[in-house]
Amino acid sequence: MLKKYFSDLKKEFSGYNGKKLSADLMSGLTVAAVALPLALAFGVSSGADAASGLVTAIIAGIVIGLLGGASYQISGPTGAMAAILLSLSAKNGVEGVLFAGFLSGIILILAALLKIGKLVSYIPAPVITGFTSGIAVIIALGQIDNFFGTHSEGSSAIEKLISYGRLGFKPDLYTVMFGALVVLLMIIYPKKLNAKFPASLASIIVALVVELIFKFDVKQVGDIPKSLMLDTRLDPASIASNFSDLKAFKDTYLSPAVSVAALGMIESLLCGASAGKMKNEKIDAQRELIAQGVGNMLIPFFGGVPATAAIARTSVAIKSGGNTRLVSVFHSLTLIASMLILGPVMSQIPLAALAGVLMVTAWRMNEWPAIKNIFSKKLKNSALQYIITMLATVVFDLTKAIAIGIILSMLIFILKNCELRIDISNVDKKRLADAGHELVSPLKHTKLVYLAGPMFFGTQDKLTECLSQLENSKAIVFSMRGVPTIDDSAIAELEEIFDTYTKNGVNILFSGVQPRVRGTLERAGFIEKVGEDRIFWDAVQALAYLDEQAA
Repeated sequence: MLKKYFSDLKKEFSGYNGKKLSADLMSGLTVAAVALPLALAFGVSSGADAASGLVTAIIAGIVIGLLGGASYQISGPTGAMAAILLSLSAKNGVEGVLFAGFLSGIILILAALLKIGKLVSYIPAPVITGFTSGIAVIIALGQIDNFFGTHSEGSSAIEKLISYGRLGFKPDLYTVMFGALVVLLMIIYPKKLNAKFPASLASIIVALVVELIFKFDVKQVGDIPKSLMLDTRLDPASIASNFSDLKAFKDTYLSPAVSVAALGMIESLLCGASAGKMKNEKIDAQRELIAQGVGNMLIPFFGGVPATAAIARTSVAIKSGGNTRLVSVFHSLTLIASMLILGPVMSQIPLAALAGVLMVTAWRMNEWPAIKNIFSKKLKNSALQYIITMLATVVFDLTKAIAIGIILSMLIFILKNCELRIDISNVDKKRLADAGHELVSPLKHTKLVYLAGPMFFGTQDKLTECLSQLENSKAIVFSMRGVPTIDDSAIAELEEIFDTYTKNGVNILFSGVQPRVRGTLERAGFIEKVGEDRIFWDAVQALAYLDEQAA
């Protein structure tokens, strides 16, 4: 892996010159402009503070950026991660978030070594769309207090929403003004200008200027320290104590850490796959997960929250002309400069302004073209997967939501593909003539039963029900060319049908039996029971046989 890493680095920086360095630097500055307001907002929405979000973006940009599986990935705090961390913070405090982040780093490294990242490609698209929408809902619900200046209680977004019925919902006018101002500015902000100066940053600056001039009594971001080592950070001594009580460790930290790691893996690899198409460069999934793991193990010791690759920042890096992973480093250095120089000013940003950014971000997180495609084309199965996964994400956690979505997808697939289709028709003289056989007798009371799909215990009653309409038939030909498999239950049903109808004088024939199905029928003794003379290569041969008998 190390050999390939250095080989990829050599290829990445081949022909590197001052022009490419300048392009990387400018791209890094552009990405930093996008990342700055989001880092502050996601830090707050994670249950920590704005400074922790900023530190996360800085450390992730350097560590994960340099070690990552591609030249273009930009990592940092994300909205999806913040949605998980908010409930974890409510239950276990910031210390719980830090330890879960450290533990998720270990899990990501193990996932890389076990090559579990390949499983991401097996998650159905509607499930991913559903949990993305669910996360967007959680982000929006989690920002209600900051946006409206209200107060709620609870460890989850749903609990907080319900608590308003007990605590009351009394918005603060000035707080709402800042939130609404940012939302409005981000909506009407020109798209052409957004490519050069992000709408989120412009909106935050406007809100900050308004606050500096009028000094409204609203909650602010708070102190931005001039150090990468925050006061609240993971204490190495606490790691051993958290591991010492295995039951408490399992109940309190393991499940959230698995959720954080799962989200980190899914987001990073999906981001890499999407951005890789933009830059025509395939991501090394194993190395990316190791980079994410190392980064998330280190970030808590600085006081940062878990990070993952961010598609918004990554796409900006590529579109702004970035060439190498130095873009990620330059973006982090720019954030450090902002932290040291602009810290006192950033500390006065109204929290409602950050909430406004997150509200718009939550809305834009939804994969609207994919959602429109699912519902406009009336893809019922996809719609069901989407809705169930979204609701499960909001009500439960990410890992449970993904599991529920995948299990539901598997059930839908199984039910859809295990359906036995039965078509009953009369004898078509014209088709027989086209096949080279002219009927001598009319075969009026002969029916063709076409079977398509697997025959197993789940379909065994369906055939008997369909045959109930063939009471006046004197001959029945079962065309089984579309049957790929058959089990003992279905064979038992065929035997019962054969016995019942032959006793009533109905001639039962079988045609188009696949070799695999025939082998199963032979082992079960079915062929021996019905007789080899009742098995034909195709329906034409079977009908020709009946025609000869009738003649």
